[in-house]
This record gives sequence, structure tokens and C-alpha cells, in this order.
Amino acid sequence: MSLRAAPEEADHHHRIRSAPLRAVFAGLAAAACLLAINQLFNLQIFGLVILENQYLYLLAGIFLSLSFLAFPAHKQAAGGHVPWYDFPLAATALCCCGYFAMTAEQSLLEGWEYLAPTTATWVSFLLWLLILEGARRCGGWLIFFVILVFSLYPTFADKVPGPISGFAQPLPETVVFHMISTESAFGIPMRAFGELVIGFILFGATLQFTGGGRFFTNLALALVGRFRGGAAKVAIFASGFMGSMSGSVISNVLTTGAVSIPTMKRSGFSGRYAAGIEACASTGGVLMPPVMGTTAFVMASFLGRPYIEIAAAAAIPSLLFYMGLFVQIDSYAARHKLAGIPRSELPTLGQTFREGWQYLLVFGVLIFFMVALRQETLAPFYATALLLVINQVVPATRLNLIQLWDLVIRVGRALGELVAILLGVGMVVGAFSATGLAGTLVNDLVFLAGEGVLMLLVMGALTSFIFGMGMTVTACYIFLAIVLAPALVQSGLNPLAVHLFILYWGMVSFITPPVALGAFAAATLARTSAMGAGLEAMRLGSIIYIIPFFFVLNPALIGEAGAYEVIATLITALIGVFLIGSALQGYVPGFGALGRSPQGLALRGLQLAGGFCFAAPGGIIAGLSHVSMAFIGLALAAPGLAIALLRERRQAALE
Repeated sequence: MSLRAAPEEADHHHRIRSAPLRAVFAGLAAAACLLAINQLFNLQIFGLVILENQYLYLLAGIFLSLSFLAFPAHKQAAGGHVPWYDFPLAATALCCCGYFAMTAEQSLLEGWEYLAPTTATWVSFLLWLLILEGARRCGGWLIFFVILVFSLYPTFADKVPGPISGFAQPLPETVVFHMISTESAFGIPMRAFGELVIGFILFGATLQFTGGGRFFTNLALALVGRFRGGAAKVAIFASGFMGSMSGSVISNVLTTGAVSIPTMKRSGFSGRYAAGIEACASTGGVLMPPVMGTTAFVMASFLGRPYIEIAAAAAIPSLLFYMGLFVQIDSYAARHKLAGIPRSELPTLGQTFREGWQYLLVFGVLIFFMVALRQETLAPFYATALLLVINQVVPATRLNLIQLWDLVIRVGRALGELVAILLGVGMVVGAFSATGLAGTLVNDLVFLAGEGVLMLLVMGALTSFIFGMGMTVTACYIFLAIVLAPALVQSGLNPLAVHLFILYWGMVSFITPPVALGAFAAATLARTSAMGAGLEAMRLGSIIYIIPFFFVLNPALIGEAGAYEVIATLITALIGVFLIGSALQGYVPGFGALGRSPQGLALRGLQLAGGFCFAAPGGIIAGLSHVSMAFIGLALAAPGLAIALLRERRQAALE
């Protein structure tokens, strides 16, 4: 039986089923994508010049209305037909945003955000309620209450004690500010969406729909499937490739996990272990260059730095994360004597390239436009157009009209979900701006942390983790970049390291119980305990909890230092991650087992400490230098390595 991945199928589980509704939904989604192309390429179709705020209102109106059609008001309605009350909600969202788009120029000239006419005020209230409902449907009750409280915060900011007190304003003025100003719902989050994110969501959805997931899974199978624990190593490569482009941990788990998890279980991995591997691999993909799920481009706009610098900085932490995961899988496979997948069941490398050469070509075009031509905004549109042209030219992959409609509907659904949440996140950001809290909160956080930078980082990590539980990756990052990052930068930390730090800790919730959405989704595929899969994912992905602290305290781990220092730091960090990963599994690849006796547990503890000393930045312990800590790490790990090697040789002699 071949383990070759099955082609991706159309997403039929949503509510867009009837032919008229599919036509309307696809037509609106296509119109929004064409609007984005017209704006970003400056085509000026029919001679129309659209102002930026008009463009954002039109995008929001279309995608917010699509979110009401695609996502049910309650779980009981999921999978059924669209009820009658969702149609007026969708139409009202379209009309409200259409009103603001038509009056955009007048609003700017007359300063409506400070003194709006009566009609604009009532439309603002209506749109505010619609955004809250859209965010609830797409993000759940947690994000709904967060957005509701923060959007109303300016009305009672003067009554809040201590550091979070601010200037208050009446409810009508607050709601108008959220809807009309460029600092709230239609501020940074929506601008980032309209300029950068929309293209990469379009590219990722097209790539998955046209068989990109199948290609990357087959490529991973051909490369590493035959090695010890090969089925799990395939999951690392396939999920890493797809996660970088899709930007969604859950969809990545469900796409690549549908193939990798059953394969791992057939190879001898337990269900909870297979689910943990897939959850970690999918989470790491969103943190991996070159695309990083579009978040890298938002980060580049925040920092005012070229995208290539963001991707290069993220490369080393991503390498360390996957190194830790790879070592643990190899150790587990060796300890349980799990062989690779038979060659007869694997696709060949040549066959994989022949069937999926177009994905490599498109990927190359994407990288060329982003890196060589510095056209991050336009790159995904060129890559998507090339992919669709090749896909339609090659008979084996050609999509018929129904499949093309399915693709447009999938894109519209993904973009509608993201816009509904981003509009709400924008109001959270706007609340800080309206009350003046954005400037004072930074100083208050620094004051609360005292002189301890480490304490400030711990506070930042907890804050990022909490907000990461209820938001998409991009939305979580945007919020934290505005609220939290300035406080960390003000304490003297490297700005790029700080932004990567909050991105990493915003992702931790996907593998950390009690939330662990990535692990729980994988557990469903593996038919195992959700909490067990979450705990296994925590252990497998343990490097993600410490690496952000290391690179924010030593920017050499993100390439922000001289070449010699970067290379030396990378080498010691890789050694440290190798020791940590093998200590967690109780087996050192190339040496042998550490054992589970009291002596073995002590050796594992020493090796864990030794790995920490190798990977940690100099000065984190009692002012010791990096070199001194590496020598201490070697001294701590050496006994375990020596005993493991002696045991392995003795066992080999007996056999």
C-alpha cells in the first residue's frame, strides 16, 4: 500500500451549499480580491482612484458580510443551511461599510471622527455591533468579551484605578472614534490586512487547494520516510513547509495531519505521541521563514525593516525549535526500535518532482519577488497567478468551473474569518489610543517590573500567552506589538528580538493545555486523549518555551551580532538543544540510552542542565561568560554521554 498523500479535496463542510448562495458568496469574494489587486497594483480601473480608507471600508464590508454567511450564530447551526436572519446581517454590514466608503472624503475633510453627524453616529453604532457579533462567531466568546470590554473602556477609563486609568469620553464619541478614525477598527490591523495579508492568504489557500499539501508531504516522504522514525520526521518537514505559507496551525494540522498521523500510528508511534508531533510541527511552521504565515510582513511594517531581515532573524530560532523536535523523535524511535517506512511504500524523489515541479517554480517566483525585487506586497499575487496558469495548462491538475468556485469560496471564507477578528482587535488597539493609555502603559509595565529585565520578560510572556489563546496568529501579534513591545524595547532590549519574542509566546497556547488548540485538533485525528496529546506536545515542543528568552537576551541568536559571534552562538545553541532533547527522551542519538533507573534519571537531569548551559546566553547565571557556561555544560553532560556509550557498546557485544 502506498503512503503517497491523497489530493486535497474541496472544503464542503461549511454552509455555502445552494447554487444561488454559492454564486453570491463567490462573486463577493472575487470582487474583493479584484478590488485589492486594483488598489495594490494601482491599476485605476475605469479611471477610479480609491482613497485608502475607502478601500479598507469596502474590503471590510464585503468580508464581514461573508463571515455572517459562512459562520453560524451558534454551534447547533454549524453544517446546516444559512438561516434567514444571517442574510439581513450580511446586507447591513455591507451597507454600513458602503455608507462610510461613500462619505470617506467628506469624513476626512470635516473631521467626523471628532464631531460626526447624527446619521454617521447611528451607522457607527450599527457597525460596532456587527463587528462584535462577527468576532464572536469567528473567534469565540473569549475574544468577544475581550473586544467588548476594551472597546467600551474609553467610557469608564477615568474610573479605573492605578496604572490603567485614562481619559474618559461619552459612548457615542467612543463608538464613532472606533468606526471612523484611522487608529481603531480601521487602523493598523486592517491596513496590514489590506496591504500585505490578503495576498498571502490568497496564495496559501490556492496552494493548498491545488495540491500543495500533497506535494510537500510526498517530498518529505521521499526525503526522510525510510529513516528511523521516518513517519514522524515526515510530519516535521511537511507541516513545516505548509505551515510557513498557510499561517494557520489548525488548518495545517488537519491538512498534513490527515496523512502523517495515521502513518505514524502504523509505524509504531502511540496516538498521543503522533498527535503531539503533528501539533508541534504545525505550530513551528507558522514561525518558520520564508513566509511565516504572513506575520513576518506585518512585523516588517512595524519595525520599518526589509522583510528579508525579518526572515533571516527568524531562521535560527526556527532551526533550534525543529532541531529539538527532530532529536526527540529520533531518540524516541531508537528507544522503541521503530524502523522507517519500507521503500516500496514511499514515493520516489524523481516522481515527486515530476508531479509537483510547479510548486517549486511558484515558490521560487515568490521568493524572487520578495527578496530580490523587494515587492512583498505584490509577490503573492504574481505567485498565485502563475500557479493557477500552470495548474490549468497541465491536464492532470486542471480545475473545472465548480472547483474554481470552491477555491474562491474557500478564500472568501478564510478572509472573512480573519477580517471579522481583525476589526475587533483594531478596536482594542483604538481603546488604548483614545484614552492615552498607549503611552503610559509602557512606563507602568517597566515600573512594575523594577530593574529586572527578566521579570519584565516573564510578564510579557504571560501576557502574550493569554492573548494568544483567543486570537489568530497575525491578530495576536499586531495587538501585542502595539501594547507590549514598546515596554520591552524601552528596557533596552533589541527591537527585532522583542517582536519575535511576543510572536513565539503568542503561539505557545497552541500546544499548551488547557487550551492547546493545535494538539486537540491533532488528537481528534489520532483518536486519542486531547489532554494527553497536549501534555505530549508540551514536552516535544519544550524548546519553544526557552528559546525566546535566550534570543531576546542574546541577539546573536537572531543574527544581530558579528559573524563570528553568531556562528559560535549557533553552534553552542545547537549542542544545547541536542542535549536537552535527548535528555527529555532518555536516549542520546549516537551514544545510547540513559536508562530509567534512579541513576539514569540523575544522568538525564545533569544532561538537561548541561544543555541549558550550552544554549543559554552568557551572563544569565552569576555573570558567567558564554565560554565558561559551555565548559560547565560539557562537564555536566559528559558523565551521561560516557555511560550511555558504554552501555550501548556492551549491549552490542551481547547481541
